Amino acid sequence: MTPPDAVPRRWVPAPLLSASAALHLGAAAAVLVRPRVWPWALGAVVANHLLLAAAGLWPRSQLLGPNWSRLPARSIAQNEVAITIDDGPDPEVTPQVLSQLARHHAPATFFCVGERVQRYPELAQEIVRQGHAIENHSQRHLHTFSLLGPGGIAAEISRAQDSIQRATGDSPRFFRAPAGLRNPFLEPVLNRLQLRLASWTRRGFDTVNGDAEVVFRRLANPLRSGDILLLHDGNSARGRSGTPVILGVLPRLLDALSSGGLKPITLRSAQPR
Repeated sequence: MTPPDAVPRRWVPAPLLSASAALHLGAAAAVLVRPRVWPWALGAVVANHLLLAAAGLWPRSQLLGPNWSRLPARSIAQNEVAITIDDGPDPEVTPQVLSQLARHHAPATFFCVGERVQRYPELAQEIVRQGHAIENHSQRHLHTFSLLGPGGIAAEISRAQDSIQRATGDSPRFFRAPAGLRNPFLEPVLNRLQLRLASWTRRGFDTVNGDAEVVFRRLANPLRSGDILLLHDGNSARGRSGTPVILGVLPRLLDALSSGGLKPITLRSAQPR
């Protein structure tokens, strides 16, 4: 579902995609004119596909299309930072995260999985009620998301849009790919649904590391205006005590932001109208 107040954008392919299309056409034409050049044409096409795959495996890359890895200049000038929290909602962890955010009066952006929103609609509603934003993290969080074709990508994102809109009454405006991995088919789908791709400036790898000190250092050294920081309430690693690592990191991170004169905001708050 397209956000009701979204400003329509005309899709303009990224330069790499335009060059790739031209290369494929040129290779095909060259083989038709001079069949003996087919090994060179094939080599060029294979090299191009490897480059496209590498761009999709680099979560912060803008080679395949626009991608927020930092907040816009206006937010940077205003000392704003975005805390983003992925893979929820989680019935055990998310309420505790919300309590920590409330104590610091800090809004955050939750990139939620559509199936989990369907399973825990009241929790999704509570996220929004407390002043946070819920954005689209696909319907099922497939590990094979970046291998899907245009139809599969569109279905995953559209279904999540509908799941979140039904639960909260609000449509997401941002999308984050599972693990940040994507392919050239994603950007046209996002453009049609009027969604913006968002990655991150820094992440703590808190799904695989339960050491709160290590995760905090990865996120906070150094903290800068305009940062988009990534944590997880769903799939959070556990420390030695069994506590989800985000619960040990988030209070320290919020204190560090306050000490540094940095203001947490949602991605929507930074979005140009």
